[in-house]
Amino acid sequence: MTRRGLILGGAALAVSAPNMVRAQGAALAIHVLRDPNCGCCEAWARILTADGFDVTVENALGTLLMRHKIDAGIPRDMISCHTAGIAGYVIEGHVPPADIRRLLSERPDAVGLAVPGMPYGSPGMGPEEAREAYDVFLIRRDGSTEVFTRYDAA
Repeated sequence: MTRRGLILGGAALAVSAPNMVRAQGAALAIHVLRDPNCGCCEAWARILTADGFDVTVENALGTLLMRHKIDAGIPRDMISCHTAGIAGYVIEGHVPPADIRRLLSERPDAVGLAVPGMPYGSPGMGPEEAREAYDVFLIRRDGSTEVFTRYDAA
């Protein structure tokens, strides 16, 4: 095998590995805490399920949900409506499934991802074809954040 063949084969494996896991039926377990009266949280959970995640949902009201967010390391300016946990990471708000998969693939030393607020057109918040621009932020362990993915307006 040539060096070039080895590099190309490795790249092909890296690109296809997430799909191979899904094809083998090994869904990624994600647990969502949400307000029971929030429809967009339910819509986001359905999107994750359709994308191959094994979603469990737990209802949590007001202060209990807010306390969980703070204890999990979500900075106040990154808060959204629901909070999820997956493989040691926290997912706050309407984070697209592709970004969750990327986080799990790259495994940065971080608290997790957040889409603060509820941007229109983010998963569970209306049609993507009409979305407003929004960013997915990586939350570092020291509380700092950086843009993980930027979504332009449709």
